[in-house]
Amino acid sequence: MKFTYRFRRFLGRASYWLREYYVSPYRQETARSLRREEDLFMLLVYSEALGIPNPVSYYTLELQPILYESFHEWHLRMGMPKSPLEGFKCC
Repeated sequence: MKFTYRFRRFLGRASYWLREYYVSPYRQETARSLRREEDLFMLLVYSEALGIPNPVSYYTLELQPILYESFHEWHLRMGMPKSPLEGFKCC
Protein backbone atom coordinates (compact mmCIF):
# COMPACT_ATOMS: atom_id res chain seq x y z
CA MET A 1 0.00 0.00 0.00
CA LYS A 2 2.75 2.46 0.93
CA PHE A 3 4.73 1.62 -2.19
CA THR A 4 1.74 2.27 -4.43
CA TYR A 5 1.12 5.65 -2.80
CA ARG A 6 4.77 6.69 -3.08
CA PHE A 7 4.96 5.48 -6.67
CA ARG A 8 1.87 7.46 -7.66
CA ARG A 9 3.24 10.54 -5.92
CA PHE A 10 6.54 10.09 -7.75
CA LEU A 11 4.73 9.74 -11.09
CA GLY A 12 2.72 12.88 -10.37
CA ARG A 13 5.85 14.89 -9.62
CA ALA A 14 7.71 13.46 -12.61
CA SER A 15 4.75 14.29 -14.84
CA TYR A 16 4.73 17.87 -13.55
CA TRP A 17 8.45 18.40 -14.16
CA LEU A 18 8.36 16.80 -17.61
CA ARG A 19 5.42 19.01 -18.57
CA GLU A 20 7.32 22.08 -17.32
CA TYR A 21 10.42 21.01 -19.24
CA TYR A 22 8.54 20.69 -22.52
CA VAL A 23 6.05 23.58 -22.15
CA SER A 24 8.19 26.34 -20.64
CA PRO A 25 10.08 27.29 -23.86
CA TYR A 26 6.77 27.93 -25.61
CA ARG A 27 4.99 29.78 -22.81
CA GLN A 28 6.13 33.24 -23.92
CA GLU A 29 5.24 32.65 -27.56
CA THR A 30 1.84 31.30 -26.57
CA ALA A 31 1.17 34.38 -24.43
CA ARG A 32 2.23 36.64 -27.30
CA SER A 33 -0.07 34.82 -29.71
CA LEU A 34 -2.98 35.07 -27.29
CA ARG A 35 -2.34 38.80 -26.84
CA ARG A 36 -2.38 39.28 -30.63
CA GLU A 37 -5.69 37.45 -30.89
CA GLU A 38 -7.15 39.61 -28.12
CA ASP A 39 -5.90 42.76 -29.87
CA LEU A 40 -7.55 41.70 -33.10
CA PHE A 41 -10.76 40.94 -31.25
CA MET A 42 -10.70 44.36 -29.58
CA LEU A 43 -10.18 45.97 -32.97
CA LEU A 44 -13.14 44.06 -34.34
CA VAL A 45 -15.36 45.09 -31.43
CA TYR A 46 -14.38 48.78 -31.51
CA SER A 47 -13.89 49.08 -35.28
CA GLU A 48 -17.24 50.75 -35.90
CA ALA A 49 -16.40 53.47 -33.38
CA LEU A 50 -12.97 53.91 -34.99
CA GLY A 51 -14.55 54.46 -38.41
CA ILE A 52 -13.80 51.05 -39.90
CA PRO A 53 -16.86 49.34 -41.43
CA ASN A 54 -17.81 46.32 -39.40
CA PRO A 55 -20.29 43.82 -40.87
CA VAL A 56 -21.06 42.33 -37.45
CA SER A 57 -21.34 45.57 -35.48
CA TYR A 58 -24.79 44.62 -34.20
CA TYR A 59 -23.35 41.60 -32.40
CA THR A 60 -20.14 43.22 -31.18
CA LEU A 61 -21.95 46.23 -29.74
CA GLU A 62 -23.00 44.12 -26.75
CA LEU A 63 -19.37 43.26 -25.97
CA GLN A 64 -18.15 46.85 -25.63
CA PRO A 65 -19.13 47.31 -21.95
CA ILE A 66 -17.43 44.03 -21.07
CA LEU A 67 -14.18 44.95 -22.81
CA TYR A 68 -14.12 48.56 -21.62
CA GLU A 69 -11.85 47.73 -18.66
CA SER A 70 -9.08 46.45 -20.93
CA PHE A 71 -9.53 49.20 -23.55
CA HIS A 72 -6.88 51.50 -22.00
CA GLU A 73 -4.19 48.81 -22.09
CA TRP A 74 -5.17 47.94 -25.66
CA HIS A 75 -4.93 51.42 -27.15
CA LEU A 76 -1.58 52.00 -25.44
CA ARG A 77 -0.30 48.69 -26.82
CA MET A 78 -1.49 49.72 -30.30
CA GLY A 79 0.60 52.92 -30.07
CA MET A 80 -2.22 55.40 -29.45
CA PRO A 81 -1.26 57.72 -26.56
CA LYS A 82 -4.86 58.90 -26.07
CA SER A 83 -8.15 57.14 -26.50
CA PRO A 84 -9.10 57.22 -30.19
CA LEU A 85 -12.79 57.20 -29.35
CA GLU A 86 -14.59 60.39 -28.45
CA GLY A 87 -17.16 58.69 -26.23
CA PHE A 88 -14.66 56.60 -24.26
CA LYS A 89 -12.43 58.68 -22.02
CA CYS A 90 -10.12 56.27 -20.26
CA CYS A 91 -6.94 58.33 -19.92
